[in-house]
Amino acid sequence: MKSRNLILTSLISLLGVTTYAETNSEKDSVNVNQFTSSQPNEKLFKDNSNEEELRHLEFGVRYMPTFSSIDVHTHDGGVIDGSVSVSHGFGIMTALNLNKHIGIQAEANYYQITQKYSDRSFDNDLTINYLNIPVLLSLNTNKEARVNFNVVAGPQFGFTVGSKFKSSGVGPQDSTKAVVGLRKGDVGVAYGAGFEFALNPSHTFRLDVGYRGFYGLVNMDTEITQQGNYNVIVNASRKTYGGYVGLAWMF
Repeated sequence: MKSRNLILTSLISLLGVTTYAETNSEKDSVNVNQFTSSQPNEKLFKDNSNEEELRHLEFGVRYMPTFSSIDVHTHDGGVIDGSVSVSHGFGIMTALNLNKHIGIQAEANYYQITQKYSDRSFDNDLTINYLNIPVLLSLNTNKEARVNFNVVAGPQFGFTVGSKFKSSGVGPQDSTKAVVGLRKGDVGVAYGAGFEFALNPSHTFRLDVGYRGFYGLVNMDTEITQQGNYNVIVNASRKTYGGYVGLAWMF
């Protein structure tokens, strides 16, 4: 009887140990599965968090030396070919980056055109002030890269914001008076290319350098109707070539 009880007790103990072991094994298996299944999600989240988000807005300031020339009329109706002169322009730009490679860019640039020439014994100095507003399509190699190359083109709207004509010298008095007759505005095509160099680790602060040209589609002069006056501006469109250097922020 005692032997039978001892054997029964041993069987019950062995059954309890086996059940406990199987239960712990199932728990460990569930924990391992949960840990394993969570790894890809954690890795995916980590990978996404390391990607730099494209900054869609951009603002910049620029210095723009510009080369231009203007042909002018003389007192007797002749034409003097203008010589190339350098003017100092300044501007601001803002852009909307649609993706890493395509954007829309608008600018407001102020600069002067100057032309000096001699007519008989008089030295003449012509100055014209312009405000230019180009709206450009921008194509980029990669806006998020440390170095980005871009090409831009689009319409430019120009507004005349002032002019001055000064003549000095000694000579016979003219029967006609020189005046500056300009359209209030013109329109043409602006185009160019440039490089952007990132100045900080996140590539949001940049140095911009490049080339900018403009080809006018309408003549810049206007008709002078007042008797005894002649227009020093010839019947021609405006053309300029220049460069730019500036700083831009992406946010």
